[in-house]
Amino acid sequence: MSSFSGDETAPFFGFLGAAAALVFSCMGAAYGTAKSGVGVASMGVMRPELVMKSIVPVVMAGVLGIYGLIIAVIISTGINPKAKSYYLFDGYAHLSSGLSCGLAGLSAGMAIGIVGDAGVRANAQQPKLFVGMILILIFAEALALYGLIVGIILSSRAGQSRAD
Repeated sequence: MSSFSGDETAPFFGFLGAAAALVFSCMGAAYGTAKSGVGVASMGVMRPELVMKSIVPVVMAGVLGIYGLIIAVIISTGINPKAKSYYLFDGYAHLSSGLSCGLAGLSAGMAIGIVGDAGVRANAQQPKLFVGMILILIFAEALALYGLIVGIILSSRAGQSRAD
């Protein structure tokens, strides 16, 4: 006889949410880093003194992976069906939490990569564009932050399905 309480398939969805948060956020971080890194390398040939100033998009893209890691840790610590009942509602809450953070991170990484690539190249030719590039990058990063906030809220809903 098993001491498992709750729905036996529910942890699958919870762990899928944790994996989705980390995988999609890291895909966005990798794309943003690679795409903007190509722009930094290309710009560095013309203006090597601006390389350190132009590394901002690479750093901002790298932060996206941390958002996914945070949600994945929150979700995985909330899955312990032997200690507390874990129902399908909880699994779906964790799945939606991971998907919201992960897909927001993926889209933000794509935006940061594209803006970072074009922005650092343009900044090498016209230094007045730096502030505008940074503002656009901040708004792109905010998309991932929205996903992180919604992911935390959705993850906190797990465990509220039934009174145990």
